[in-house]
Amino acid sequence: MARLRQSVPAYLFLLPWLVGLVGLTIGPMLLSLYYSFTDYALLNTPEWQGLHNYTALFHDSRYLQSLKVTFIYVGVSVPLEMAFALAVAVLLNRGLKGLAVYRALYYVPSLLGGSVAIALLWQQIFGSDGLLNDILGVFGIHGRGWISEPGTALWTLIVLRVWQFGAPMVIFLAGLRQIPDEVLEAAEVDGAGRWQRFWRVTLPLLSPVVFFNLVLQIIGAFQAFTPAFVISGGKGGPSDSTLFYTLYLYQQAFGNFKMGYAAAMAWVLLLIIAVFTGLNFVLGRTWVFYGDEGVRR
Repeated sequence: MARLRQSVPAYLFLLPWLVGLVGLTIGPMLLSLYYSFTDYALLNTPEWQGLHNYTALFHDSRYLQSLKVTFIYVGVSVPLEMAFALAVAVLLNRGLKGLAVYRALYYVPSLLGGSVAIALLWQQIFGSDGLLNDILGVFGIHGRGWISEPGTALWTLIVLRVWQFGAPMVIFLAGLRQIPDEVLEAAEVDGAGRWQRFWRVTLPLLSPVVFFNLVLQIIGAFQAFTPAFVISGGKGGPSDSTLFYTLYLYQQAFGNFKMGYAAAMAWVLLLIIAVFTGLNFVLGRTWVFYGDEGVRR
């Protein structure tokens, strides 16, 4: 009883969080799982139909297209963003004057990149009469409608994703600052050149940070929504070339009011993200090093 009495104040302080967890997270998730097995059009009573929504997904050509678009987006944008963020972090780690200013400036795109305003700005840059075509015109190069053509529309969104490199860059920079100078100096004394020190010392010691960034960026890329919604007007055009998974889910839920179908899509997306995250943890055992084992000889 004495222990219970001592625990009561702690549980009282935790109560608002517990109410939010159950009422705003666990409860809606369980309800969504139930709806995914029903025919639910928002205004009618849900009717149980088992696995029909899940099997119907793989006979839906637009759903398969959304998977294709999303996998291309994740597979291209995440490695490019990670490489660019690491390159900038390495440059900033050389003790530049005004480092805090540069770090803040490079972080700004990460704060603004997912906003509606930046997506609208992207339209102005890559539109037929946009800034990019104006710059190309100076060099006598005829531009194109980068956003309005199926072959290039998705790539403009990939560029936007890479432009938001600030968050992983700051994490990389923090990791680089934790690498002891003595280790790099010892490698230099042993005759290792700049590239050898980077590939055989810096990168292995930084591998836990690379792994952390990789997991976060993959999850974030799968959840991308706002840029595709704004730039395509919510339709995923042209010709479904920017039909992200989350955008198609939104169309089904709030455009066609197929809440049960959209719930099934949401749970499949959760499964896809879980599989990719699990694969990262399994494969990470082969390339993520901790402590002294991070230095390859």
